Amino acid sequence: MKKIRTALVGYGSVGEKIHAPLISVCKDLELVAIVERNGERSKEKYPQVQVFKSLKDLLKADAADLIIIVTPNEFHFHYAKMALEAGKHVVVDKPVTIKSLEATLLQQYAQLHGLILSVFQNRRWDGDFQTIRKLLHEGSLGRIVHFESHFDRFRPQVVDNWREKDVPGNGITYDLGTHLIDQAVMLFGKPKWVYAEILKQRKGAVADDFFDITLMYPGMKARLTASVMVNAPLPKFLVLGEKGSYIKYGLDVQEKAFKAGELPEGPNWGIENSESWGKLHLENAVISYPTERGDYRYFYQNIADAIQGKAELKVKMEEAISVLEIIEAAFLSNQEGKRIDL
Repeated sequence: MKKIRTALVGYGSVGEKIHAPLISVCKDLELVAIVERNGERSKEKYPQVQVFKSLKDLLKADAADLIIIVTPNEFHFHYAKMALEAGKHVVVDKPVTIKSLEATLLQQYAQLHGLILSVFQNRRWDGDFQTIRKLLHEGSLGRIVHFESHFDRFRPQVVDNWREKDVPGNGITYDLGTHLIDQAVMLFGKPKWVYAEILKQRKGAVADDFFDITLMYPGMKARLTASVMVNAPLPKFLVLGEKGSYIKYGLDVQEKAFKAGELPEGPNWGIENSESWGKLHLENAVISYPTERGDYRYFYQNIADAIQGKAELKVKMEEAISVLEIIEAAFLSNQEGKRIDL
């Protein structure tokens, strides 16, 4: 079977360092085109690609069958709609769109025309998250009563990045919040209600740079937080159950490898050193619990398999819509200072 002609719309840091390498190592995808508004920087690493100045030009040339949209959030809906209307399969970087209604419209169009539409939720394939899924499946912790997920960094200065400017879809909630909410929904489903505090903590910040979101389930609380003002170790995950607890520090190893320019290849990709494993605290023992392999490669292989009719999508639009509804409820909760029922 021929490789699927794939185009990348946007070649910023995420497009260059994560999406392009993942596409290039997927055996069923071929990176044939990239949309860069300024210059042709992508040809330094991918000399074979055809560079276009706009998505309109790319679609007019009919140069690809799968369009990957990695642009600022405010353009996601318009670009995804254009690509779908041109009969192309589409992957959009998370959170897919800014509004849940926009995501619903895209889903309806893709279904009507039999096209694949998915969202890049790569952190479902983080090693630590896969480890928690395994623990819950095995029942090692018993009934879960409390779940915490943190994503903390120390970036006290505002930088010149679209996520920190006064534009639609900016801020840390639409960025890291999308990942943390998606992971919680994958583990526990849709919550009963949402309460959130979303703040701008740095001087001169115009975009939110802190959130503390509570998702309440029957008999269990999930707390999701992120901040750019944390310069001390806090756990990435904390899971409390009737039989024990699990605590894990540090981020998945893949992001650091991507930033270092490593290709996602080889037997050791995504494997964490044993010194960084989380701890399983049981009644009579503390166990260093092996972290599962993290592997973002599964995402694009699944996209290829779905296009070829060999598998169902792993990241479905109804899940992305649910995440957006929770984000919208979080902003409303912060605005009104109260719980928002879902």
